[in-house]
Amino acid sequence: MALQCGIVGLPNVGKSTLFNCLSNARAQAANFPFCTIEPNVGVITVPDERLTKIAELVNPQRIVPTTVEIVDIAGLVKGAGRGEGLGNKFLANIRETDAILHVLRCFDDENVTHVDGSVNPIRDKEIIDYELQIKDLETVDSRISKVQKQAQTGGDKAAKAVYDVLIRFKEALEQGKSARTVTFDNKDDEKIAKELYLLTYKPVLYVCNVDEQSATTGNDYVTAIREATREENAELLIVAAKIESEIAELDTYEERQLFLNEIGLEESGANRLIKSAYKLLNLETFITQGEPEVRAWTYKRGSKSPQCAGVIHTDFEKGFIRAEVIKYEDFIHYRSESACKEAGKINIEGKEYVVKDGDIMHFRFNV
Repeated sequence: MALQCGIVGLPNVGKSTLFNCLSNARAQAANFPFCTIEPNVGVITVPDERLTKIAELVNPQRIVPTTVEIVDIAGLVKGAGRGEGLGNKFLANIRETDAILHVLRCFDDENVTHVDGSVNPIRDKEIIDYELQIKDLETVDSRISKVQKQAQTGGDKAAKAVYDVLIRFKEALEQGKSARTVTFDNKDDEKIAKELYLLTYKPVLYVCNVDEQSATTGNDYVTAIREATREENAELLIVAAKIESEIAELDTYEERQLFLNEIGLEESGANRLIKSAYKLLNLETFITQGEPEVRAWTYKRGSKSPQCAGVIHTDFEKGFIRAEVIKYEDFIHYRSESACKEAGKINIEGKEYVVKDGDIMHFRFNV
């Protein structure tokens, strides 16, 4: 499931440093704009403590976690919508991603140049928002011109539905609001909205890159961003990228945990960011277990049993008979599949069962 999160932001806000913390790929990180030109793609392991706990009981030959792709995209500047800087390339790259990790500089450091000469994350956010909104408005206006006549005079109900969605987006964009601030009451309109592939309709996580002292509590910059994004359908995460880069260099899990404890964190920002990115993509995990392997499988939230079976192999979906489901908490409590069976904790589910995050699945099929 090759879904991608794109890391975006102005030049020199910490995008590539953060990417390097997340991935074994080493993007160039330097103190000048456009250091990253071609998008770097990293396949990132999604941390999942449940796999380790199941493996302690099953003793498998291997553990296979799930992954998500992170793309480090070149820094955007004013005028990107008109092709300034690397604008056209930036906009093309971001259009190909499924969700956005918007990195904002929320730290002061006179040794790190800011492209606009001063630290102001609200201004930085507005610059990128504006450029993306301008591009979206172009897209919306173009689509309106194509469907308006059919919608208003042709009696075409489908065209009318698309036209109504476009008008709502146009009104929001002309007010300087992102498309994601527009909400819809029915799934048909939501489907139309998604199929327009607007840049500012993509789900977004604002990543506030702070100094070490603000890693646990945030700072005034973070407070301002939280207030500025209140009306958006967006999440916010605090990360100290410089610290994360130091943690990433440590060799062992124990060393990393000791470092985290010293600065008052239970979990690294990189891990929290990966989990948040996974959630942002509307993904969840089901698990298969046995002596060969304990494995996490990625599926779209809301998927039913046959679709999840198809994640393992298309034949599993075609010949789906039933799913045998153990809740993760029950497996940990009873400590084995056989004990769960004796306790009546294995549920037999059919084609309409909506799989839940953490379900331990065994599929029966016939082809």
